[in-house]
Parts: sequence; structure tokens; C-alpha cells
Amino acid sequence: MPRSVYYASRYQRVDAERLELRAQIRALHQLSRGSAGSRTLSLLMRRKGYAIGRWLARKLMQECGLLSRQPGKHRYRGAREEAVASPNLLKRRFMPASPNQVWCGDISYIRLHGGWCYLALVVDLYSRRVVGSALSLSPDANLACRAMRNALETRRRHGRLLFHSDQGCQYKSKQYRQLLWRSGVMQSMSRRGNCLDNSPMERVFRSLKSEWIPSTAYKDLHHASQDIQSWLQTWYNQIRPHKYNGGLSPCEYEKQWKEATKVS
Repeated sequence: MPRSVYYASRYQRVDAERLELRAQIRALHQLSRGSAGSRTLSLLMRRKGYAIGRWLARKLMQECGLLSRQPGKHRYRGAREEAVASPNLLKRRFMPASPNQVWCGDISYIRLHGGWCYLALVVDLYSRRVVGSALSLSPDANLACRAMRNALETRRRHGRLLFHSDQGCQYKSKQYRQLLWRSGVMQSMSRRGNCLDNSPMERVFRSLKSEWIPSTAYKDLHHASQDIQSWLQTWYNQIRPHKYNGGLSPCEYEKQWKEATKVS
């Protein structure tokens, strides 16, 4: 075989492989709504059987003209209400040994056309999985209670459970405290002015707002609810690699724990 023919066929094969990698990168980037960067894409590609690292993922992104959405600031101001805060029992111990030992929660705002709605989340600290959620036009105690009931109904618990939040009036309300007491859940609260005491929740909301929520705002509460649930249950819990979980999604991390401990 002439040397020119050999090298021509070799280059064609390399180009075909490169095109396939680009196609996969584009598909995964689109699945993440443009939020995935080189680290996330390299993890997802390896999960699909492609042996690429972060550098090659970044190079492929450049070749495809892809950029990742960068996180912005997130602030939430709730109503002020005088009530006694629970002590900080968690004390930034964010690495429980198994699921359903420590949950944390928070509330944040979501922009709508002509106003705002409010999202309450409950996260299991073991895997960073969102286990409860609720959306409302009012950031009241009922919203926080709905998110907690959602978590309690969907998670099978064994043993003691600690719930941690900031000192928001919703979590200090009589309605919320009674819900936790009736459910056998201990309550813990961050120290006043210490956002790092509940930093895992800050990261979840930052990911949601920077990766998924449209900058143009949602049309109404119904559209916001559908789209956010899609992110929570499909992308974040099931697919999105999480650095805390060693590159596994929250659901994959819990599945790994169940297989190791033979828990059904």
C-alpha cells in the first residue's frame, strides 16, 4: 500500500472519531442547557465509555463554540419574625455516614413575568440529593411545610433524623416546629449571619439558577414548576455529576451505598 494512501485513511479515521466526540459533547451540553463545563462533560463522557479528560473536553468545547453558564449571586430576604431559634446541632458536619441521617433546607426566589415565586427545597446531605420540594407565590411557613412533607412521604427512614436550616421565620414558626415534632425529626439552625453553616443549600440553589433557570424569567407559576421539577428529578438527581460524590450523581451515589450495605 502506498504511504500516501495509508496516512490518508488514518487521518480520515481520526477525523471520524473527532466528529463523533464533538457530537457527543454537543448533545451532553444541550442536555445540561448549556451549563456543563469541561469537568462535567469529561465525567459524563467517561460514563458513556469515552476515554477523555478535562483538557480534551475543553478543546472539543472550543471546537464546537460551546461555553458553560457561570454562577451568579443568590440572595433571599424573608419576612422578619421574632422567635427563638433552635441551636446549631449540625455544626458544619456536612458528611453523614448514610442517607436519611441529616437533611437541610432553604427557600429562594424565582423570577416570573410580573413578579416572583418561591422555591423550598430539602436536601439529603449524604448524597446531596433533593428529596423534597415545593413552589409557591408566598414564602410562608406553609411552603416550607409542603417541602418537608414531600420529603417525609418519599423517603424511607430508619433511626434518628436531623433537619438543618437557617433562621428563616418559616423554619422558626409554630407550624413548622410542630410538623418536625410530630414526625420525630430533630431541628438544627445556623447561627445568625453565618451562611456557611448551611452552605450545601447555597450551592444547590446556585447550581439551579446558573445552570437551568432562564434569564428571561418564567411565564407563570405553572411553567416554573414544570421546568424546575425537570431539573431536580431528571438532570440534577439522576445525571449531573457531583464533585462531593466523586463524580457520581446523587442517585448513583445512593445506589452505590445500597449495593455496598445490601439495603433495599
